Amino acid sequence: MRATLAVLLACLHSLAFVPGARGGGYDPLPTSGRGPEVELTVSDLARSREIPLLVYLPKSTAPAAVVLFSHGLGGARTGSAFLGRHWAGRGYVAVFLQHPGSDAAVWQDAPRGERYGRLVQAASLRNFVLRARDVPAVLDQLTTWNAAAGHPLAGRLDLRRVGLAGHSFGAVTTQAVAGQRFPLGVSFTEPRIRAALPMSPSPPKRGEVERAFGSVRIPWLLMTGTKDEALIGGHSAADRQRVYPALPPGGKYELVLAAAEHSAFTERALPGESGRRNPNHHRAILALSTAFWDAWLKEDATARAWLDGAGPRGVLEKEDRWQRK
Repeated sequence: MRATLAVLLACLHSLAFVPGARGGGYDPLPTSGRGPEVELTVSDLARSREIPLLVYLPKSTAPAAVVLFSHGLGGARTGSAFLGRHWAGRGYVAVFLQHPGSDAAVWQDAPRGERYGRLVQAASLRNFVLRARDVPAVLDQLTTWNAAAGHPLAGRLDLRRVGLAGHSFGAVTTQAVAGQRFPLGVSFTEPRIRAALPMSPSPPKRGEVERAFGSVRIPWLLMTGTKDEALIGGHSAADRQRVYPALPPGGKYELVLAAAEHSAFTERALPGESGRRNPNHHRAILALSTAFWDAWLKEDATARAWLDGAGPRGVLEKEDRWQRK
């Protein structure tokens, strides 16, 4: 009896110090090195459209879960690199899309006085539809490259485990592809997306918010800030917080960063912003996004326990708000 008890205690003691064991050991911030960054282009012949990609590869060459990222209005595949590098360092293949027609080419060569007008024109229904359709086009091409011997991505993608994130116009894209409902039965839902992370989300411009988001079936993590407003789009910080209450329960989360402006999810301030950037915002964004992907793409039970328990408060500041359902 004593020998059996001693063995049991020894097992419990060792379990407590194993990373990822129940009750401790999970930390979403450390990384273990990255692989190369690869620039590629998807040629969507059916739409005569070229979609540039920047792919952040993990150190391991084994098949890895994939996270797609959609940039905001006037952005590029090189934006928010802090996310791609961290996710790759955590073992994900991070694929950053660039959407022609609403990317940096809209404003970069324009006279300063014309840039705002060009961005307003680019925030169009046409470009929204193009963006939403870019996602399945990219997934189709990733499937082809994954099976193509000699390609840089050959055998490196686990396309059963795909997440989608996006900021601002990219959040609108993410919402559309990840289950938002539109009037007249229009749907852009891509069934290969298993989890979604809209940063600076937006409620629908028409119709009830509950109808738009009430039937979302996959996990969503929403991220915004108490000062999250942009020059284009017309959504207030309060508007962005209307999405979470409309989502059905089950794998739904919301982070509201205190005093965070629209640029908190990027690497530089945007025109019209004047607040000081809080360095802990990026730390919180990296920690919570990583735990979310680990929980819902890798199905890591310790990440899920961290996310659903006290873990998030350890990386947030007192005034930040975190909730789940």
